[in-house]
Amino acid sequence: MRRVVVTGLGMINSVGHDKESAFKAICDGECGIDTITLFDPEAYSVKIAGEVKDFDPSTVMPPKEVKKADRFIHLGLKAAAEAMKDANFGEDIDKERFGISAGSGIGGLPSIEKNSIILENRGPRRISPFFIPGALVNMLGGFISIEHGVKGPNLSSVTACAAGTHAVSEAAKTIMCNGADRMLVVTAESAITGVGIGGFAAMKALSTRNDDPKKASRPFDKDRDGFVMGEGAAALVLEEYESAVARGARIYGEIIGFGESGDANHITTPSLDGPARAMKAAYKMAGEPKIDYVNAHGTSTPINDKNETAAVKELLGTSTPMSSIKGQIGHCLGAAGGIEAVTCLMAMRDGVIPPTINYETPDENCDLDYVTEGARKADLNVVMSNSFGFGGTNGVLIFKKI
Repeated sequence: MRRVVVTGLGMINSVGHDKESAFKAICDGECGIDTITLFDPEAYSVKIAGEVKDFDPSTVMPPKEVKKADRFIHLGLKAAAEAMKDANFGEDIDKERFGISAGSGIGGLPSIEKNSIILENRGPRRISPFFIPGALVNMLGGFISIEHGVKGPNLSSVTACAAGTHAVSEAAKTIMCNGADRMLVVTAESAITGVGIGGFAAMKALSTRNDDPKKASRPFDKDRDGFVMGEGAAALVLEEYESAVARGARIYGEIIGFGESGDANHITTPSLDGPARAMKAAYKMAGEPKIDYVNAHGTSTPINDKNETAAVKELLGTSTPMSSIKGQIGHCLGAAGGIEAVTCLMAMRDGVIPPTINYETPDENCDLDYVTEGARKADLNVVMSNSFGFGGTNGVLIFKKI
């Protein structure tokens, strides 16, 4: 089976508009969570989120075209452009052997909300003709494939908070099975809208620490009370190893394992068994290496953090450092797995483990090394990234330094 490596990265989230500034801020423990500005949150029980501030979509699309795509697509275009530039391709790349694998949990929720209001107040004839093509999840890959002229497989994963991780594994499978030589993975989410915040708040899934937003997302802390929604995008260029070496590409790491599983348990409450089986599958595929770092799903919800801790202990014991970056940027839903994969690869590159911030009160059920003292220098050769989603869908990736 063909080997798959990563040769380009891009990222945008609430602490940075590019991979270098965002990664530095994450490692510095900066927090991008604040009072919502994308809509008026006054009437809502939850008033905080991790927004991408000062982002101008006309920097990634012609101003007249911006209205044709939802915000999650704008963010995806930004990350994709950075990753493609980072991969540094020449003019002789075969675009018919270059595909795209997109991932988003919800897609164009702002457009859905906006056009639903138009329908109710102004009637069906006033619905935008750009509504459907601008809101569909697979249009993330559609717009980006047109932008970069890639004509290989055009795939989309819509698996809630595991979508980003599944988009990476689907791309890797495509290359391994000779369906393409290169795949551009793009994961994006922008669901900070009235209906998005209101819907998750109605489930009691979100933190209500409105008076202290910088400390609202607190993975593994005893006083965690729910996740904080974030938004953003990430992109990774995946290539068949031999072709990457032949063109002299810089290689961030190799994908040596991935695992997927279903809980078959509950539509929103995660199990312990499902995530554990996904981790074991990825670990077995990777050849059971020494894992130097686990980037946790770590949502700051009571059940996830407890179950994920137990699953990691069952597989790896208690000595492997694990951290969650959701204290810094919130939970970016379907984009989270992509953002965290980029973070893992940059952590290997720089030899540094990003910290878990806002861990103040120990929880007896969360008793691993969460790197709470700040970023930690470490020799990282193999890293694992976890993502678990509503519906009991789980994905795990393992990367190795080359």
